[in-house]
Amino acid sequence: MKFYYITFRSVTHAQRAEKLLSSGNIRCSLQRTPRWMEAQGCGYALRIWAEGPETSLQLLRNNGIPMRRLYLQGLDGQLEEMNL
Repeated sequence: MKFYYITFRSVTHAQRAEKLLSSGNIRCSLQRTPRWMEAQGCGYALRIWAEGPETSLQLLRNNGIPMRRLYLQGLDGQLEEMNL
């Protein structure tokens, strides 16, 4: 299974996103972002367990929750930035 990270500008947006995705039966967890992500202005992220991020992204967009960046964590542990 793949892991995706969606970053947010504020903890409030991240908390709203976590609540929304959890209520939609999408497994996720709120966490502080690694230091190198924070340098880009992203302090909080949701880690999402899913085969693809499309459902999560659409749910967040439909509910007006602003997102900052999207990353895919590969099997080797490396993070790759993806297009929102």
